[in-house]
Amino acid sequence: MRKLLPFLLVSLTAILFIGRLFYLQIIDDTYDQVSMNLAVKKIYDYPQRGYIYDRNNELLVANQPAYDVMAIPLQIKAFDTLALAEVLNISEERLKNQINKAQIYSPWLPSIITPQLTKREYASLQEVLHKFQGFYIQKRQLRDYQTSHGANFLGYIAEVNTLDLEKNPYYKSGELIGRQGIEKQYEDILRGERGIKHLQRDKFNREIGPYKNGSFDTLPQKGADLQLTIDIQLQAYGEKLMKNKRGGIVALEPASGEILALVTAPNFDPDELVGRKRSKNFTKMYYDTIAKPLFDRGLQAMYPPGSPFKAFTGLVARQEGVVDVKENFSCNGGYTYARGRRMGCHAHASPVNLISGIAHSCNSYFAQTYRRTIEKYDTPQEGMDIWSNHMKSFGFGNFLGYDLPVGRKGRIPDAEYYNWAYQYPTYKWYASATLSNAIGQGEIESTPIQLANATAAIANRGWFIRPHILKAVEGNIIKDSLYTTKNFTTIDEEHFEPVIQGMNDVYNYGTAQFLRVPDIEVCGKTGTSENFTKIDGERVQLTDHSIFVAFAPKENPKIALAVFVENGYWGARYAGRIASLMIEKYLKDEITRKDLENWIMTHSLEEEYAKPYSGEPFKINQ
Repeated sequence: MRKLLPFLLVSLTAILFIGRLFYLQIIDDTYDQVSMNLAVKKIYDYPQRGYIYDRNNELLVANQPAYDVMAIPLQIKAFDTLALAEVLNISEERLKNQINKAQIYSPWLPSIITPQLTKREYASLQEVLHKFQGFYIQKRQLRDYQTSHGANFLGYIAEVNTLDLEKNPYYKSGELIGRQGIEKQYEDILRGERGIKHLQRDKFNREIGPYKNGSFDTLPQKGADLQLTIDIQLQAYGEKLMKNKRGGIVALEPASGEILALVTAPNFDPDELVGRKRSKNFTKMYYDTIAKPLFDRGLQAMYPPGSPFKAFTGLVARQEGVVDVKENFSCNGGYTYARGRRMGCHAHASPVNLISGIAHSCNSYFAQTYRRTIEKYDTPQEGMDIWSNHMKSFGFGNFLGYDLPVGRKGRIPDAEYYNWAYQYPTYKWYASATLSNAIGQGEIESTPIQLANATAAIANRGWFIRPHILKAVEGNIIKDSLYTTKNFTTIDEEHFEPVIQGMNDVYNYGTAQFLRVPDIEVCGKTGTSENFTKIDGERVQLTDHSIFVAFAPKENPKIALAVFVENGYWGARYAGRIASLMIEKYLKDEITRKDLENWIMTHSLEEEYAKPYSGEPFKINQ
């Protein structure tokens, strides 16, 4: 056995060496890959990104060529850094930093040194590029905007960051990816597939032709074209009406849930985030903490919905059977409750029923019907949960699931919320403690798109289709059940007609009678929302927000919308005028109410916004 031991040891060692050589030469291609990286140059051929069109096939976003200066660190030879920096119009320090960054990323893979040269810069560099070994030009596509509107939902493209590279191995350093809006939501569809060319190099690092006759080369595949539900003419008009104002407009087609306009103000020209100027402009807008042009108020701002919420209070009261349509309630300038506390109301005819209560926007009527709803049940907790579930069935208090990457839930309180707020059971609470909910104040908060969607549900007599912005891909209409299925509210269809009549009477004799649109039966609701902020730790009331919801025509409605104008005084003053104009523009493609248009165009709220206060204007009810 001892005689065999040396033989066994030698044999075992030989087997290990042979196994390792087999693994390295046959199985492991690491060194082949390194060798290939050194001997073969990969040139990426970036595809055209998919075009974007509006609902009427008007081109919104196309492409334009751009040129990136690339470098492969292992191939860089000694060169005049100052000379190259001058040609690239960057500092010598930045050039060195970019080369160091490329070396860290990968010594043998290409990295961007300077992105997105203009045609003139590219032409100048071409003349001297041969002096700088290891550097070359990579052609790619940037966005070319055919519109100056809709930046908030179109989004933009930007260079991938470290997190992008970690999350998705498809991308390589220096490539572009969709940010915000449509560009982000449908990145996988829009980006296409890059092509690759492999070029063989000799021992002197000279290109000598295609690697293996191009058998590994691939052609780029263009991204898919998208058609949006947006009417860009209506969008442009909405942005024009919101000039020198802050707020949002969301317009939907009730029968389909298609988003017709998604206006946020202030906004910006999408071209400002294209090319080398993008970084500077983005930084400027990002740090504008007052106007917040990058903040999509239509999707992200949460406001008390104010008086438009009364329509939903009435619907729940009818569903719960606590009030008859013709039952009258008196209003002597408000409603007194709970040890002399009083909810005030503006002057109007009294008594009122459901229809006239909506038309005149009577606080007293809806406070009493809300209280009846909660007090119908044995405990306020039970009543509150019933009420809350009704409201949530309209899409309030949760994400709607639309196909855009940003949004907020809003808030519809329930029993758990108030038990926490009042420290129940140590302290008890009753319906009277939550009475502001009846008129869309109190603890309720809604985004404009939620209120527009709920208005569409009224227009449809009890159902809505989830709002969405994508209509078709490569001409094929989207048939995703998520955006074609009817979502029914908890309110029976029979209860909607008196509420709709009340909203129609808002225009006939109520709070918006001076906003009537010729030849169009509009149903709407004015709203004035209290606006609070904190100054030096003190809760301070600012100028009220102006809110308006509407749909038209009354029968077979084609448009439903919600308009919020921050610090706009009262509902009919700003938001009501804008809503009426948007409806006429969409349904008639012309404006006959020039008086309303001229007033909106010549009135600004910039002085209102310039009043000194701290805090963010879209954070209210704090």
